Amino acid sequence: MTVVDLPFPARVPLVPAAGCDCGSCPFWAGNPDAPEPVCSGCSSACSYCGCSRGRPVPGGDPRGGCASCPVRCGSRTDISEWMGDVGGTLALDGTRVPGTLPAGLPAFIPQVASIPAVPRLDGQLRWGAYALGLRRVFSWRTHQVYAKVKGRAARDVLGLGAGQLAVLAMYGDDPLVEGWWTWRRARGLAAEIAAQEWDLVLGPNYSVYGDQPRAEHLINMRRSALAAAELAAEGVTAVPNLYWYRLEDLRRWASWAAGDAGLPAVAVNVQTMRSRGDWDTWLYPGLCWLAENLPAGLPVILTGLSRPDRIAAAAALLGTRLTVVSQCPYQYAAHGAVMTGAGRADLHAQPADAFAASVRYAASLLPPRPA
Repeated sequence: MTVVDLPFPARVPLVPAAGCDCGSCPFWAGNPDAPEPVCSGCSSACSYCGCSRGRPVPGGDPRGGCASCPVRCGSRTDISEWMGDVGGTLALDGTRVPGTLPAGLPAFIPQVASIPAVPRLDGQLRWGAYALGLRRVFSWRTHQVYAKVKGRAARDVLGLGAGQLAVLAMYGDDPLVEGWWTWRRARGLAAEIAAQEWDLVLGPNYSVYGDQPRAEHLINMRRSALAAAELAAEGVTAVPNLYWYRLEDLRRWASWAAGDAGLPAVAVNVQTMRSRGDWDTWLYPGLCWLAENLPAGLPVILTGLSRPDRIAAAAALLGTRLTVVSQCPYQYAAHGAVMTGAGRADLHAQPADAFAASVRYAASLLPPRPA
């Protein structure tokens, strides 16, 4: 954990709450003494929380269960250190991610899962942009940028031609993005990404799970904004990832986007929201709200949409503001299958032909960019 030495509000010391007691929590909006009053109360389920192990054991670590609990919350005995790690505040305001999306960015961007894939699949397609995931660039084991990409231009690494854009989607499993967060400053990782000259970078996604305490949600939303801001400070065109759990979260994101953050776009990683329940109760309602309340014209990038009906529904909400990044054409092509309106069609086609057909079909579901 890298601790940033920034002061806390001086009027009230930031101390642990007693067993997730909202009344004494430093984040609860109803606590008149809260130095960070941004939380409206406990999550409906906190099954992931380790507070049941929180009492110190005689002769053991004085932090008790906090020493091993993976969740950050207002009850932690070391909450001040974790707050220092995110700059001493949970507020989004004041965090700037200035930039402009690159010209020529297509409405649909296929993501590949191997670096040599583009020359094999692009062929006569000559698509305008390709995306690559963070785990192909950064190792969760060594916490280093891989030697095969270190110091090289992303377009050269991917084998792109003139006019084709390289997009880095910095999404991944928790060990991957947590490793990035822990080592990013000590190893100058944002500068490494800047040196690779990606045309667009979708910033890391820090999780907001329903079974975690609200403080964990708030810290992770702050970390997603900070990670994108650190990339932007190195000259990267970076887009922050938005996650939410409550309406108040959406309101905070929209307020931040409408301020002086200078965002080139906002992004949502929807790869973990695959079920119909996720779509019906979380993702689609949130997108409806964002479509109405984000600043007019602010682009929205969704990574992981693959079902034609959901791509079409998102396009109906967001129109030409929408960009979709998806690995589905790549995955289908590996089996000679293509995307169709009726779902996956197993045609036993050549991979490059299947890939091209799927990319063109997915792009046809999105409104064309204005000339």
